[in-house]
Amino acid sequence: MKSSPSSHLPAPQPFMNPAQPLDPRLTEQRNPRSMRIDQLSTIEIVDLINAEDRMVAAAVGEERQQIARAIDLVVDCLLQGGRLIYVGAGTSGRLGVLDASEMPPTYRTDPEMVQGIIAGGFDALLRAQEGAEDHPEHGAAAIDERQVQASDFVLGIASSGTTPYVHGALKRARERGARTGFLLCTYPSEQLIKAHDVVIAPLVGPEVITGSTRMKAGTATKIILNTISTAAMVRTGKVYGNLMVDLQVTCQKLQDRGERILMDTLGVPREQASRLLEESGGHVKTAIAMSRLSLDADEARRRLEAVGGSIADLAGDLRIG
Repeated sequence: MKSSPSSHLPAPQPFMNPAQPLDPRLTEQRNPRSMRIDQLSTIEIVDLINAEDRMVAAAVGEERQQIARAIDLVVDCLLQGGRLIYVGAGTSGRLGVLDASEMPPTYRTDPEMVQGIIAGGFDALLRAQEGAEDHPEHGAAAIDERQVQASDFVLGIASSGTTPYVHGALKRARERGARTGFLLCTYPSEQLIKAHDVVIAPLVGPEVITGSTRMKAGTATKIILNTISTAAMVRTGKVYGNLMVDLQVTCQKLQDRGERILMDTLGVPREQASRLLEESGGHVKTAIAMSRLSLDADEARRRLEAVGGSIADLAGDLRIG
């Protein structure tokens, strides 16, 4: 099922300048409210940027149906043993890599489960590699290198919607049978909508500094990626109540968090929580199952695996208070 074209057909453009713009992409148009930003005081610049940023959440909210569609696609792929793969260049690529890198420590995912591909590779994370985005064949090669298959979902991220590297990657991903999505911050063409399983297009309007899509477009992208990956983790059993119970204790901060989660969910003192964590191998979810069902660690892990990792299915709903 593809996205409905009617939800993304060009609408009246409140951000357009009276004169015909030189570039039709919303991300490249000049913002009439910041035309004289170079003449403002520091506090006036802060207020202007803040006022523009307030528009971002509303623009993202307009795409709620498409975001939910993307989440369902991701969950379906993950439950088949597939992967979520972000592809982007510049800021868009960095945001995808950032979101992917936060999944293992937060939700104990295999690093292969959620991946970020950025044009220019690792070096582009630290220093701009602007020319890297111009080569669709390099995007296609990155997809081949990761052996993308039908059980994977590949989300292209390109604020302007035109990045060749991203289009090359998505074209190859479709050829290999994967489902694909596109996240952009301008009006998508009907061709783009028809090509992908879902298209998400928050129209945040022209940037305060023309073309600087690390600003509102970047903020919208971060919000949407947070929502997609978080909801996917919730839907695949990695959250209990609103607690990240699938975390693996690997540092003092996570040790403390793990102990507090056990204290909250089990009503035990810190000393007992610490002991449960140690016996579970530092895995909070296993520790909860051990305590709730009076199991040893091996049996708790086996039972959790049998229910797809859902602690609620195994031990019942989280009772708060």
